[in-house]
Amino acid sequence: MASISDQTKPRHNLEPIGIKVRNRRRELGLTLQELADATNLSVGFISQLERDLTSPSLSSLATIARTLKAEIADFLVVPGGESSLTRSDKREPYTINEGSLIYERLTSRFPGHKLSGVIMKEEPGHRSPPMRHEGEEFFYVLEGSITCEVGGKRTILKEGDSIHFNSNELHSTWNHTLQTASILVICTMEIFGDTIRGNSEPEKGFRDKSGRNDN
Repeated sequence: MASISDQTKPRHNLEPIGIKVRNRRRELGLTLQELADATNLSVGFISQLERDLTSPSLSSLATIARTLKAEIADFLVVPGGESSLTRSDKREPYTINEGSLIYERLTSRFPGHKLSGVIMKEEPGHRSPPMRHEGEEFFYVLEGSITCEVGGKRTILKEGDSIHFNSNELHSTWNHTLQTASILVICTMEIFGDTIRGNSEPEKGFRDKSGRNDN
């Protein structure tokens, strides 16, 4: 399987993600602490994200979007998944913000689909924020090496290594090397915004602008 070409410049959003997240959070009348508690992300990470000092991964952005009663497509434009076939020289790499993780979409969308798959390119020194969410994930290292921490246990994955885990366990990755790593990531979480708005249940306990509790 081909990796992302170093000669290909990934597409990234022109409008910063952080502004969109902050505006939506304020529309719902949520505090930073409430959003952090609901997404299992730290207040510090959410604060830095809203100020565009850091970038989320696809899974953390999907979790934030769901918590904010929105779709990931409200914050990020990703390549469509109309075709079940992708060619290595035709896939369009994209990133959430310039300088963040780079992705290539692998999986398509159709009624009832369960899997989301990408090739993820992680630059040297990059650390993803620890998080947990529903479903399961599978990582396979195509190039380079990363440190993967799941449930408090750290594992170094080298080229050809893989790990499969319950996403409800607190997990994160870190490229501890001086070489860019490429990882095949397969998960059961919706990370492309393919879900039709209104099909998924909103997170419990959240208020709208009037302060009404949804419970």
